[in-house]
Amino acid sequence: MGFLPISRKEMDSLGWDYVDVVIVSGDAYVDHPSFGHAVIARILENDGLRVAVLPQPNWQDDLRDFKKLGQPRLFFGITSGCLDSIVSHYTANKRLRSDDAYTPGGEAGFRPDRATTVYSKILKQLFPRTPVILGGIEASLRRTTHYDFMEGRLLPSILCDSKADLLVYGMGEKPILEIAKKLQRGKNIYDTKQIAYLGTHNTGQELYSHENCLADSNKFFENTKILEQTPTEIITQKIQDKILIINPPFPQMTESEIDKSFDLPYMRQPHPRYKKRGNIPAYEMIKHSITTHRGCFGGCAFCAISAHQGKFIASRSEKSILKEAKEIAELPDFKGNLSDLGGPSANMYKIGGMDKDLCSKCKRVSCLFPKICQNLNTNHKEMNELYKKVLHIKGIKKVFIGSGIRHDMLLHNPNEQNTLYTENLILHHTSGRLKLAPEHTESHVLKIMRKPDFAEYKKFMFIFQKICEKHGLKTQIVPYLMSSHPGCETKDMKALSRILKDLQIHPEQVQDFTPTPFTLSTALFYLALTKNKNAPYVATGEREKREQKEMFFNVL
Repeated sequence: MGFLPISRKEMDSLGWDYVDVVIVSGDAYVDHPSFGHAVIARILENDGLRVAVLPQPNWQDDLRDFKKLGQPRLFFGITSGCLDSIVSHYTANKRLRSDDAYTPGGEAGFRPDRATTVYSKILKQLFPRTPVILGGIEASLRRTTHYDFMEGRLLPSILCDSKADLLVYGMGEKPILEIAKKLQRGKNIYDTKQIAYLGTHNTGQELYSHENCLADSNKFFENTKILEQTPTEIITQKIQDKILIINPPFPQMTESEIDKSFDLPYMRQPHPRYKKRGNIPAYEMIKHSITTHRGCFGGCAFCAISAHQGKFIASRSEKSILKEAKEIAELPDFKGNLSDLGGPSANMYKIGGMDKDLCSKCKRVSCLFPKICQNLNTNHKEMNELYKKVLHIKGIKKVFIGSGIRHDMLLHNPNEQNTLYTENLILHHTSGRLKLAPEHTESHVLKIMRKPDFAEYKKFMFIFQKICEKHGLKTQIVPYLMSSHPGCETKDMKALSRILKDLQIHPEQVQDFTPTPFTLSTALFYLALTKNKNAPYVATGEREKREQKEMFFNVL
């Protein structure tokens, strides 16, 4: 076991004169299951393929980085990294960020804007006969007509500009493995599930064309609503003289499938070449943490997690999680504290519908909004057992839940296990500060966000304070809050400011709404931008957005 090669010298040391697949990433190479490029590379390696990684290639010189590993036998796989490169580079006010958490030393400038497209065009120019396959969150969320906040306009599918052969959307382990097997056998790769490509036939559910969306923002909004429901049939969209074809997704990963992905022989650290350049901030944040599950059924209007990871939860087995916990406990730099044991929302592990048939037919985007689904089993027993078992592992002293939690689930149908989870969370699994995301205080704004009423947050805060007082704790809640979301006016931010002041809440984790691809909130933002009569009020200008954000600081 060792790192996958990232240079010709490392290929030579393995005795390789060619590779089957080259994975190109906008992130530095960190061989860890939290980094998508490592996951896909290890999945393919485990299937017997020779896989090399090309991290953060220089796109501004003679392109030698793109040539150094040679032409792969099967394909190039491209990802911008763990983040959309535009979101990674710019703030909500379009200011260039001064750092990059996925680069050694946190140094900015090692990936281009629209990294997926830039890398793909270069490779199609250098190796025109080799398939180029896009993946990762940038490609996944830009697979159809999407709003780009830096451009301030709608752009067509990323496949148009990138010249790539196809893209994999969502979590890519299953489709990429099938694609690799089909290429080896000389079979058609375009009938693979969970991919999108530009073709010529038009069957299945048809979205409004890209040109329709440009002419009428209502059409873009309608497309977004259709895509939110994760259709199980082929989706098509006309883009000039081409047709975008989106094949339906694979079923959610089973427990054994997700275990297999996490149990691969990762080195769990950055490639040694980065030692002299400094730490990689994103890795330092997660190196002693464990992902227990993927997906989110919260369906928040501003969030794209469910669009990429899936609405239903794919949970790892206890055995797989405990195995990883033991590996972390044996690391030389581990001091006894797991920084996180969770997922997009920590308390969704092993949570799902009681009647799976009902779930398969359900078109609700959220299982929690406008009210918690009666078919949802919100019992936290499995999590209570898991936390207890992880704490019994030799070398582990503390297990912190660094991910956010859904407090509304803990308040729903109160029972012994959920009460126990709440108490244990506050007493034993919070490192002085518990992350919650009420996002706002005003009901009409929260309704557009698809978030629970602020009364739910106050109810949980009262329970939290009682437990802290009883045990003499100084633990705090850190609320995540947002300004400038569609539907939020300056008067709403003033009301929020007054409520926070009355409750003696001093916000720290605050953000301006950023219109990112594939979310309903972004579609609403675009409606307002085009002066559509169906749009709610939206602060679209920099001055309005700044005024709203300043309201947070009036609380202090």
